[in-house]
Amino acid sequence: MKSSVIKLAIVDDHQIVVDGLLSLLENSPDFKVVISTTSANEILRLLPANEIDVLLTDIMMPEMSGQQLAQQVKQIYPNIKIFALSMISDGSVVDIMINDADISGYVLKNIGKEELSLAIKKIAGGGIYFSEPILAELEKFSNQKKHNQEIHISAREIEIIKLIEKEYSTKDIAKLLCISERTVETHRKNILRKTNTGSVLGIIKYAYKHRLIT
Repeated sequence: MKSSVIKLAIVDDHQIVVDGLLSLLENSPDFKVVISTTSANEILRLLPANEIDVLLTDIMMPEMSGQQLAQQVKQIYPNIKIFALSMISDGSVVDIMINDADISGYVLKNIGKEELSLAIKKIAGGGIYFSEPILAELEKFSNQKKHNQEIHISAREIEIIKLIEKEYSTKDIAKLLCISERTVETHRKNILRKTNTGSVLGIIKYAYKHRLIT
């Protein structure tokens, strides 16, 4: 940072969320909101003319996702820190944001003013901030991922599980994946064995529980 005041950009496709963040941050001597908008494309248009330390972004937005926005911003402006605020706590989503979008923090939108200020200051200073609920979801996701690896469910088997969940028949799956119906049935049997289930419903319940499908 070039000054003690942290310069912020805010983007969320809901104006009421933007207004709420502005009311929390604008009167603080520690922060200056330079850009606030409901458009991810607007952020990209305005960044060249504005010096920003931290970008606060939503995850699910119509023009582009928070992940896509973060990736573009980090590629063009590597010094800008990305701070995600979302209603989504799913560990797999957070994991993607960390690994693919290089975010520095992630919190839920029910965060309070004090924690929000603390998080922004920590991120602007080069640190990271993930709220306790998000850390818990990340740990859960990591454990589920480890479990799936331990029972060796293959990428092809996960692909078939997703098609089963969409109620594709054995014949349809075989045609779509360019394999024989016998091979599909073999995969089904292996999936039943590995997941210790006895029916299609059991497979689907297992897949949702262990985040094979979302």
